[in-house]
Amino acid sequence: MTDPLTEMLRGLRLDGVEYGRCQPSAPWATAFPTQDEAQFHFLATGSAFLQAPSGEWLEMRPGDAVLLPRGDAHVVASQPGLTPTPVANFPRKAVCDGIIDLQCACSDSTNLLFFAVMRFNVDKRHPLLQLMPDVMRTSDLAVSEPAIPALLDAMAREVEMNRVGAGGILSRLADVLTATIIRAWVEHGCGDATGWLAAVRNPEVGRVLAAIHLDPAHDWSVEELARHMGASRSGFAQRFVSVVGETPARYVARMRMHQAHEWLREGQRVATVAERLGYESEASFSRAFKRVIGASPSHFRERVKPHAAIAVTA
Repeated sequence: MTDPLTEMLRGLRLDGVEYGRCQPSAPWATAFPTQDEAQFHFLATGSAFLQAPSGEWLEMRPGDAVLLPRGDAHVVASQPGLTPTPVANFPRKAVCDGIIDLQCACSDSTNLLFFAVMRFNVDKRHPLLQLMPDVMRTSDLAVSEPAIPALLDAMAREVEMNRVGAGGILSRLADVLTATIIRAWVEHGCGDATGWLAAVRNPEVGRVLAAIHLDPAHDWSVEELARHMGASRSGFAQRFVSVVGETPARYVARMRMHQAHEWLREGQRVATVAERLGYESEASFSRAFKRVIGASPSHFRERVKPHAAIAVTA
């Protein structure tokens, strides 16, 4: 097995990416509501500010990009303090495959921003996404990860050129960029990490977490996981709790229910999900699901995952 982070990133992938671009004329400000999908903004030329979910204003310079991994509400503007317009209020026009233009009331060719909605194959409750900060800035990570500016440049060229197949190429570049941002954050942007991050960096516990993340539906026993670490059952359990902060059984249960949640959002029946996870009855699965997720399976089954409405910047 390769390093644990590589294994975990194999299990975290983008299921879809949608892109847009705009050339707004100052003054402008756009409010983005909370959504399930990650949101991404890249400033190619000009200037902009992003108001983070915390309320802090972050200045963006040409070549800067920000990733909001949990899709939290935020504002992008030409300067702080302007009254924002909801993003849904702006008309848009298709440019080419997978890319739209936001129709601003006034355009300024010196300002070029592009933006994306990124749908991960897991939802925002996933332990990896929950651990990430509200906003991840590439300018903070580019010093330790020189590939990031090159990937952003390649994406900007694809958006600008309107070439056939641009949407597909952008999707692949975004997959690589997102994994690179996450890797740089884990390796260099976390300081003295504790808990889950410490576990990822720990070669013994990291192997165990990688195995769980690569097969989250499996009903892992403590004995199986101990073999991955190469330790006795009791020694493994103690080591896991000391590094991760919870028992192996609890962590496995959370990962299994997160997998169940994804299947339900895809439209699978509760009975089918219960059977896939090895539960003897739908009722016992429902109890376990509600204990971990906080709502019944039917609640999510009735809210089948919609196609994301693209986030746009004005």
